[in-house]
Amino acid sequence: MDAKARNCLLQYREALEKDIKTSYIMDRMINDGVLTISEEEKVKNEPTQQQRAALLIKTILKKDNYSYISFYNALIHEGYKDLAALLHSGIPVISSSNGGKDSVGGITSHVKTVLCEGGVPQRPVVFVTRKKLVNAIRQNLFKLSDEPGWVVIYGMAGCGKSVLAAEAVRDHFFLDGCFPGGVHWVSVGKQDKAGLLMKLQNLCTRLDQDENFSQRPPLNIEEAKDRLRLLMLRKHPRSLLILDDIWDSWILKAFDNQCQILLTTRDKSVTDSVMGPKYIVAVESDLGKEKGLEILSLFVNMKKADLPEQAHSIIKECKGSPLVVSLIGALLRDFPNRWDYYLRQLQNKQFKRIRKSSFYDYEALDEAMSISVEMLREDIKDYYTDLSILQKDVKVPTKDLHKKIVTQFQKHYQPHTLSPDQEDCMYWYNFLAYHMASASMHKELCALMFSLDWIKAKTELVGPAHLIHEFVEYRHILDEKDCAVCENFQEFLSLNGHLLGRQPFPNIVQLGLCEPETSEVYQQAKLQAKQEVDHGMLYLEWINKKNIKNLSRLVVRPHTDAVYHACFSEDGQRIASCGVDKTLQVFKAETGEKLLEIKAHEDEVLCCAFSTDDRFIATCSVDKKVKIWNSMTGGLVHVYDEHSEQVNCCHFTNNSHYLLLATASSDCFLKLWDLNQKECRNTMFGHTNSVNHCRFSPDDKLLASCSADGTLKLWDVKSANERKSINVKQFFLNSEEPQEDMEVIVKCCSWSADGTRIMVAAKNKIFLFDIHTGGLLAEIHTGHHSTIQYCDFSPQNHLAVVALSQCCVELWNMDSCLKVADCRGHLSWVHCVMFSPDGSSFLTSSDDQTIRLWETKKVCKNSAIVLKQEIDVVFQENEVMVLAVDNIKRLQLINGKTGQIDYLIEAQVSCCCLSPHLQYIAFGGEDGAVEILELLNNRIFQSRIGHKKTVRHIQFTDDGKTLISSSDDSSIQVWNWQSEEYVFLQAHQETVKDFKLLKNSKLLSWSFDGTVKIWSIITGRIEKDFVCHQDTVLSCDISPDATKFSSTSADKTAKIWSFELLSPLHELRGHKGCVRCSVFSVDSTLLATGDDNGEIRIWNVSNGELLHLCAPILVEEGAATHGGWVTDLCFSPDSKMLVSAGGYLKAITSPGTPFHPSVSLHAANTYVTKSWNGCSRSHKKREHHAVLKKAGQIQQEEELPARELA
Repeated sequence: MDAKARNCLLQYREALEKDIKTSYIMDRMINDGVLTISEEEKVKNEPTQQQRAALLIKTILKKDNYSYISFYNALIHEGYKDLAALLHSGIPVISSSNGGKDSVGGITSHVKTVLCEGGVPQRPVVFVTRKKLVNAIRQNLFKLSDEPGWVVIYGMAGCGKSVLAAEAVRDHFFLDGCFPGGVHWVSVGKQDKAGLLMKLQNLCTRLDQDENFSQRPPLNIEEAKDRLRLLMLRKHPRSLLILDDIWDSWILKAFDNQCQILLTTRDKSVTDSVMGPKYIVAVESDLGKEKGLEILSLFVNMKKADLPEQAHSIIKECKGSPLVVSLIGALLRDFPNRWDYYLRQLQNKQFKRIRKSSFYDYEALDEAMSISVEMLREDIKDYYTDLSILQKDVKVPTKDLHKKIVTQFQKHYQPHTLSPDQEDCMYWYNFLAYHMASASMHKELCALMFSLDWIKAKTELVGPAHLIHEFVEYRHILDEKDCAVCENFQEFLSLNGHLLGRQPFPNIVQLGLCEPETSEVYQQAKLQAKQEVDHGMLYLEWINKKNIKNLSRLVVRPHTDAVYHACFSEDGQRIASCGVDKTLQVFKAETGEKLLEIKAHEDEVLCCAFSTDDRFIATCSVDKKVKIWNSMTGGLVHVYDEHSEQVNCCHFTNNSHYLLLATASSDCFLKLWDLNQKECRNTMFGHTNSVNHCRFSPDDKLLASCSADGTLKLWDVKSANERKSINVKQFFLNSEEPQEDMEVIVKCCSWSADGTRIMVAAKNKIFLFDIHTGGLLAEIHTGHHSTIQYCDFSPQNHLAVVALSQCCVELWNMDSCLKVADCRGHLSWVHCVMFSPDGSSFLTSSDDQTIRLWETKKVCKNSAIVLKQEIDVVFQENEVMVLAVDNIKRLQLINGKTGQIDYLIEAQVSCCCLSPHLQYIAFGGEDGAVEILELLNNRIFQSRIGHKKTVRHIQFTDDGKTLISSSDDSSIQVWNWQSEEYVFLQAHQETVKDFKLLKNSKLLSWSFDGTVKIWSIITGRIEKDFVCHQDTVLSCDISPDATKFSSTSADKTAKIWSFELLSPLHELRGHKGCVRCSVFSVDSTLLATGDDNGEIRIWNVSNGELLHLCAPILVEEGAATHGGWVTDLCFSPDSKMLVSAGGYLKAITSPGTPFHPSVSLHAANTYVTKSWNGCSRSHKKREHHAVLKKAGQIQQEEELPARELA
């Protein structure tokens, strides 16, 4: 036994004797062949446990290194990991020379079988041992035997990395002790994503030969990664994965799933982007003179002493490279008299001649290939002959070769018939367009790229980013065919990429039907829909979509949860983003193609920032850490851990010559970091509450910070002293609320390009301050009911982009203080907005997991007049009339079928409604007024100011004679506008959320105060008062038999009540988010509830039992069914279909098994009306409107994307 191992065992002998039980440990050592039965009996005969342990250790001390290692492994397996850790430093180097009686050099029949099954290459014919390197690799692999991690063998090309990797596992005792699960070898090399997927598919198939986990190969890299993780964890635990010849760091991410991995590479930094411990083994390219001569002597079958003088010179010229020495040796074996010739070629750098002579046993390439082709099966021999065999000494015409490849494809395949189980389908999906373009087959290329079938097939397998890239790359060719058609398809892909890149894959025909009618995408979708409707498919089409304007340029979904921040690189070519899923993502700004995905932190990542030179990306997190990453490789550069609370913001200086990073934290401090130092340069004290945001001035002399203490502070960067403090809180003071009781959180700030002004956002206002005087230059009030989440100044100086809590984004001219544009499209809160460095575009990131890219000029020029959330809809006979308020404060009356718009009046409208027979409209204002307008002559007929605050909801009674309204002042007004009599219903303690009319002049209302009340609208008295929830009551529904009602709440519960009892019949628990809506079935036997996580539950009304759970469809651990909240529900008359609304409409049917998803329609930020018999009214939704028409019967899931409507 090595002295080091012996000393380690002696050092910890007392601890070992005290704690271990010998029985199972000895069983393992006997199995390893290092302990005999007689020795076991002697140990067992000792009277006490401690004496047995003492004798076992004494016995081991008399044995060899293998006994020490066997004892160490036994401790680990039997749960003594703390004791094994004591012995780890003494683990001896394992030598292959004494590896077992039935082996040669440690290579037993077992080893041969394991390595053969794992695909490990055999030893080269001429093999020279490099024991020192092999032992170094094994020592590091030994560290992986109990934990996942990476051993990296790196060195120059041809230095023998692969041979060393294979040799390291060619030992019986080593394999049995460290990796009893086996070894699996993957030759990787230089790969694109398609090639990597094929490698992963092959590996998964090899590991799952009995197909326990899946009947088909994984369809994308993410799926393959998950499959591989499960296979390695469950079917092949304690096995080693060897990745040979890794070129790119992004490839390793597919294998970053808690495995033990040995890899060979020319670049040791490839592992910087993956997690886990890493152990590096460097392989020098120089074999050394003696080893080089040994290789030559083995090749030419001579003793080293008998080699000619030229041998020494050849080794010198080869620079000790194992590859070159072996190459020359192989040549000399065939041509033993050419020592001088090959030495001369090496000296004259004539490598082509050496390579040609060495690689081919035949006179020319075509002869060698023809021999190979003769060995092929007959069914593919013609294919290779036609495609690959070229005439000798003739320059290959590249264009003709590309044309041949395309011809072969057309001969054997149709683009839309390629299936993932065809082994070469990935090649065609990735390179067919390239071959067509290279062959100047422009007509064929346009036919391919302008095909909805091809788009469906390709995006379903590889996602949309590569296809978008092809549209950009071949735009000059595609525009020749039809510029408008090219734009149609590219826009369709860019705006629907976040849907097309996920599973389950949406119905692309339904998506196409949502395009403008002039679009070629729409025309193809319409043609396919007509054919499929005859076979029972359901497709829905917007009637009033003529004024659709697509303002987003690109929509991507890189994260699996809310996106908190996104930013451009300084060159504008890349975007970095971060969020709840704890990752940092980097992708191309042009196409959305993912470049990096990094598991950045242990908790939510709140902010990220590119350095000015684009070399680094900083991230900060709830885990209190700040990290610096290499922006190209994803390698971790620095970790800073000095903040004591979550770090909310990070920002680099604008000058790359002296790079500083500023961070702002909830610990009330700002810190400055010099990337050349390990500790922070300065800590800035002064804020008394969380610091939310910070930004360097354009000249880097000042740092601005915003805080929850209500202030904006300016700091001198050089001295880290406070220069100026502006109390933003003072601009919100009023006589009603004392200053000490008011909370004003200053969210963010942004500098003007010239550095003379700074913009600040707090609550629902934007302030513009003069830097030198601190004076207020401008104040913009964005609206009463929205909170500003983020703002950014354009480099063009006069524009600012603002993110609001209403899920919308606005552009403002800061010189004129006028709003320039509304940008709608997100389904949930927008957390961040950011201009590109040149101001030509800006991005927005949201809770809905998407990032949208917008072109500034296009948005400013084409920003449509958008409808706000205050709408009402009436269905009467064949008419659909929509009353809505637009963003410039006009009331619009829209004919849903013809699209005709009548502009009625301009007013500060907060809510509106139509009378049952479309004679009058009523609207409430922010001043508490309620007004009635006669449609016939478009004049105000009646008005009344009864409420003290904004009117939130308004509705006519069925006879149209009474108007009911509720307000932020917690009251409900019942106004008989014809007799001018009115009654106030006052008892709620907080804002009334909504109300519903009951029979017999009764009204049911619910409130933020958690109560539901039943009133007489004649007397104004409360007839029933239900204390329903501890939090806001979000919705109520009344059963059709009028005996029960439901309530849902922000407390994540729903309840079923009898009108006769003040306690609930059933409390429905299980939702994990706010329960936003509920609805009874028409027969009153079922209740459906929907929550903010996209989950729908269906309950038995009689006993409160959960019948069905329509859970969100999780995509890569992310996307909810509705892209966010479920906002409304409705049963069909026969109770067999349930329609839910949210990010999109979803119809759930019961064809045998109840409530399967059948139709889903993406309608984000869109009103979708619900049709009832006769004259009826729709429920109010969140944004805009659309009217749908039905074709065919419901059979399967369809989808309809979000659009802006004018």
